[in-house]
Amino acid sequence: MDEVKLLVTDIKNKKLKPIYFLMGEEPYYIDRISDFIQESILTEEEKGFNEMVLYGRDVTVDDIVGHAKRFPMMAEYQVVVVKEAQDLSRTIEKLVDYAKQPQPTTILVVNYKYKTIDKRKALYKALKKSSVVFESKKMYDNKIPDWIKRVLAGKNYSITPKASLMLAEFLGTDLSKISNELNKLQIVLPQGTQITPQHIEENIGISKDYNNFELHKAIGARDVLKAHRIIKYFGENPKDNPMIVTVSLLHNYFSKLLHLHGLQDKSPRNVASALRINPYFVDEYLVAVRNYPMRKVSGVIASLREFDVKSKGVKSNAVPQADLLKELLVRIFN
Repeated sequence: MDEVKLLVTDIKNKKLKPIYFLMGEEPYYIDRISDFIQESILTEEEKGFNEMVLYGRDVTVDDIVGHAKRFPMMAEYQVVVVKEAQDLSRTIEKLVDYAKQPQPTTILVVNYKYKTIDKRKALYKALKKSSVVFESKKMYDNKIPDWIKRVLAGKNYSITPKASLMLAEFLGTDLSKISNELNKLQIVLPQGTQITPQHIEENIGISKDYNNFELHKAIGARDVLKAHRIIKYFGENPKDNPMIVTVSLLHNYFSKLLHLHGLQDKSPRNVASALRINPYFVDEYLVAVRNYPMRKVSGVIASLREFDVKSKGVKSNAVPQADLLKELLVRIFN
């Protein structure tokens, strides 16, 4: 996010580069930067003659260069945006000659999603000399709650740790999807609001009581009754709570417990740092590690690998998800 902020600040201050090559696995920031350039450089009156949007599947690199070499009409710049440029991956290196001598009155924005160009080749080296190459990397699962917190803070909202974890677990790592849900919350909640699990349940539809976070908490505390209630709910609502996700998150949870067993320093600060978890959740992990000796944790992880295969339909003989989850809980608690 810091790199994005610097890039946006430079654009606002008219410190412009002739080419913005936006690439990488995470499309969210590629779209945001590209949209910001379109919104910021030209006035509405100038856009009619000086803004061109092209699509990779419909043009060649020669077409792009031809448009980029034109001069603006009654404006300081023209903006040429190439969307879905990854469709030109086989020929994108042909852009190298233009990258070496770009038209100074053209802002060329290349949206190269889900891929990156070879950093050893001439195009990347030419772009690095006079233009911007931005790589949007996929965000790790454990970074999502903090990202949610930072995005909301920028809009004058806050969020409880449990609420941010609920969003992260339910929505995954798709930043565009998460952003859309956060926008919904901002529409219905006034600025300054601290977003809670209750807000999430009422406005997004994620149950505050029956989710993977609460399941981990119940299992860690060996609260058998609560864990079975959650599993029953998952079995009745498989579309919103797919078993493959539940098993994956439980594997991640018990892997953290195994790591915790190996720590000599179990102070809250060190545990939070070593496990990459919010300090708010440290006490729950310390309770769980007392309830599950290292040998038991290793056994649970082995069972989770077995049920991961079963959740994908292998060797499960079409057993309903609800029954598989019940069997998994019995394995964990026994």
